[in-house]
Amino acid sequence: MVTVGAGLGLRAATAGNVAKYGGDALYTLLLLALVVLLRPRVTPLRAAGSALAVSWAVEFLQLSQVPAELSQRSTLARLVLGSTFNPPDLFWYAVGAAAGWLVHIAVRSFPVTGARDRRPPRRSAPGPSDAAWRRPR
Repeated sequence: MVTVGAGLGLRAATAGNVAKYGGDALYTLLLLALVVLLRPRVTPLRAAGSALAVSWAVEFLQLSQVPAELSQRSTLARLVLGSTFNPPDLFWYAVGAAAGWLVHIAVRSFPVTGARDRRPPRRSAPGPSDAAWRRPR
């Protein structure tokens, strides 16, 4: 949601190349977030590579007429698939993937405080001195 909000905010606050190429980077960042959401244990490099591969695949798909035709019929298709191939977009997708990779590494390096405290402590089998093994006399 934060990435979508940032993209919409970028479009509202800026224009031209900043909005266009910033949107490209955020598009890939959103795809990376979706990859991590679907596969939480994915490595940062694999998540970034997957997001970049999908971004580039969509961009190269724009060399065909399919995205342009779908974009004329649906605003959602235009937002997801775009309509025309633009070579500089490939670079900005890589920028988004690199930024997401760095964020993913940073987030994974933070310790989760209190996570161990919520789990019940592990108990070993009771020993001979344990009260559970003693028989009342």
